[in-house]
Amino acid sequence: MTKISLTDAYEIVAGQVSSPLILLCDHASNRVLAEYGDLGLAPGQFARHIAYDIGARDLTLGLAARLGAPAVLSCFSRLLIDPNRGLDDPTLIMRISDGAAVPGNRDVDEAERQRRIARFHAPYHGAVDAAIRAVQARGQVPLIVSLHSFTPVWRGWPRPWHVGILWDRDEEIASAMIRGFAAQGDLVVGDNEPYHGALEGDTLNTHGTRPGLPHALIEVRQDLIAAKTGVDEWVERVARVIEPIMNDLR
Repeated sequence: MTKISLTDAYEIVAGQVSSPLILLCDHASNRVLAEYGDLGLAPGQFARHIAYDIGARDLTLGLAARLGAPAVLSCFSRLLIDPNRGLDDPTLIMRISDGAAVPGNRDVDEAERQRRIARFHAPYHGAVDAAIRAVQARGQVPLIVSLHSFTPVWRGWPRPWHVGILWDRDEEIASAMIRGFAAQGDLVVGDNEPYHGALEGDTLNTHGTRPGLPHALIEVRQDLIAAKTGVDEWVERVARVIEPIMNDLR
């Protein structure tokens, strides 16, 4: 696994030339550049899901190494700007996130919004576009898989799922993944749970749904991948699901 680019916006891991798989991690980092300070938040807030998807970066890097796949990962916190939102989405820059007010976002004007788009959001999506074009240039159909994680409890309600598959129109890939996880025998698998995959302008809508490319989003519960042992286990679990789908597209 060779990292070939690291910017304020994205990190790229080079994959094997033969792989049609592209891994994405929209919420890989809780990093905020020094010029933005702490956005007025206490340090502990950056350890929460409001800042990034806990465990998702390590899972993505582990899968990239295990499957020889290229990966594009964000290098900035979703508190600055959320790369998994369309530019017209009101939650693109959050002023309040899961009960936490974000003082540094309270007075963001249009100039600052455009600055964050140009510095973080647009370059990240440009890197995703480039990874897709590289696979297509080899005459292959890209398989785009986005890795996220979700909180074990939401507003006092324990979430029963171990993993969820989010999708919109590409039911074939999603169904194959749901069957693959269910076949492991010890998992509660969500079908468009704990969220629904139809979100206009999000990463997979932009790069998968609209161009008609095979794709799906995998959500793993955060307590299962918060430690290295859990990450290692889930690298193998996810790889066993993705490999047959990959091979069908080679």
